Amino acid sequence: MARIVSIAYSPPTAEPRPKDNYHRDSFSKALLSVERGIDGDRKGKARDRHLNVMSATTLASLAAEGFKTGPGQMGEQIVVNGVEIDALPVGARIRLGEVAVVEVTSARTGCDRFEHIQGKPKKLVRGRLGVMARVVTGGPIAVGDPVELL
Repeated sequence: MARIVSIAYSPPTAEPRPKDNYHRDSFSKALLSVERGIDGDRKGKARDRHLNVMSATTLASLAAEGFKTGPGQMGEQIVVNGVEIDALPVGARIRLGEVAVVEVTSARTGCDRFEHIQGKPKKLVRGRLGVMARVVTGGPIAVGDPVELL
């Protein structure tokens, strides 16, 4: 069964844009809110870009290629196993936990800081950075919760 394996986000107390990393702290649980993303995340509020969701399988491949892939180091917020996130089309919906639902809004391409932080060109990860998603039904999520493609 597919599961959430990591949750990472930037709390408001963190430095907004550290020079050499995406600031993300690792958490065991979070609350997803419609039109917001993760409650308490500095990154939230962007209209259709509430969350960065990646696949654990993809992160393992990227780690083998020398990328920094600890929780949040690729800029991701939620990592799941058992669902091929990179293959999901725009509009696909995923249930996270018992009630929260997110909808894929675009493939994730990486921001301008990616190359500086990772020390590698972002073209090397094209098509493998997961997806951007918006929260359509809020609710609590936790590491270990089930993930279901709807």
